[in-house]
Amino acid sequence: RFRTVPSTFAEAEEGLPTWYSLSQNYPNPFNPITTTEVTIPREGRVTLRVYDILGREIATLADGEFVAGRYRFQFDGSRLPSGTYIYVLTAGETRVAKKMMLLK
Repeated sequence: RFRTVPSTFAEAEEGLPTWYSLSQNYPNPFNPITTTEVTIPREGRVTLRVYDILGREIATLADGEFVAGRYRFQFDGSRLPSGTYIYVLTAGETRVAKKMMLLK
């Protein structure tokens, strides 16, 4: 079983977005840190989680109430093996998933 890895996020950037979006992480592939951006059009509960290819939750990058804005999240995979991971944004009725690759 993997441990949750640390994450950080920056404050919302200026300008309000008009829809939910989850950007592709960069760099991708990464070693060991990668960044992704999320846009949130209105205040509400948001979660951003990372899963391994078997669907086991590896990390929670965000879980709480967020105001509308653009956010940047970092994921540190230094304690994880190389492989494909899925990160999932859930906000309101929106659910978006993307793949990222960790290469060591």
